[in-house]
Amino acid sequence: MTAPVRIERDGDVAVLVLDNPPLNLFDAATFDALESAVAELGRLTDPALTDRARAVLVRAEGKVVSGGVDVQLFADAAARDDATEVGAQLWTRLLRVEQALEDLPVPTVFAAHALTLTAAFELALACDLLLASEKASFGLVEIVVGLTPSMGGPQRLAERAGSARAKELVFTGQRYDAATLQTWGVVNRVLPVEGFAEAALALARQLATGPTVAHAATKTIVATAVRDGVRAADDVVPAVSGALFDTDDLRGAVTSFLADGPGKATHRGR
Repeated sequence: MTAPVRIERDGDVAVLVLDNPPLNLFDAATFDALESAVAELGRLTDPALTDRARAVLVRAEGKVVSGGVDVQLFADAAARDDATEVGAQLWTRLLRVEQALEDLPVPTVFAAHALTLTAAFELALACDLLLASEKASFGLVEIVVGLTPSMGGPQRLAERAGSARAKELVFTGQRYDAATLQTWGVVNRVLPVEGFAEAALALARQLATGPTVAHAATKTIVATAVRDGVRAADDVVPAVSGALFDTDDLRGAVTSFLADGPGKATHRGR
């Protein structure tokens, strides 16, 4: 049986694929596979590897990205005498997966080609860039089963769109189209349906050709600013950006820039 989550390789891009037909529901097996796949991405993007992945693309097979979580998972947890403990353990585990994806030292892109609900949407919010096709829609609809999204969605929505928008989306449980969420700052780009998969992969490939170590520094600086404020981000800049002068990325880029000139410089770093 094919795993519901797998990793493919496209040159310098590692591709995490959700493939649990027909609706790509997140059941226990899918969460297990997701946890293993994200751990594998951590190994594949390790700067010590000579053939490391330099960008990550997350996508799904099928007509929808995901119809959400298999509700039987919640029913089984709620039926237990230790339901509170079981629920807390579930969210602790899944938040660690979200954070591991978020902390990968390379750019991450989520490609939403169609309906993207609950856990899949929360997974998308842990990625650096969220691309959506014109027919994509999104929702955190946990209110229908008496839950609040607990895999990192509300707080990451608040980070992108502000607290009021995050509350609106969660409180209403409505589905929002890609264009609306782009105006909110949640979706980075809305692209035509025709050629969407190719365009998403092309962007991931483009990011993979960039200065990967510098991209990791950018992620650290931005994350620090969001969580701790601008001055805290200023404080980490000397260490994370100063270290860039001792990287193949910078040396190669500077050498090429001086030799070939602006607009023609190329490099191949780590």
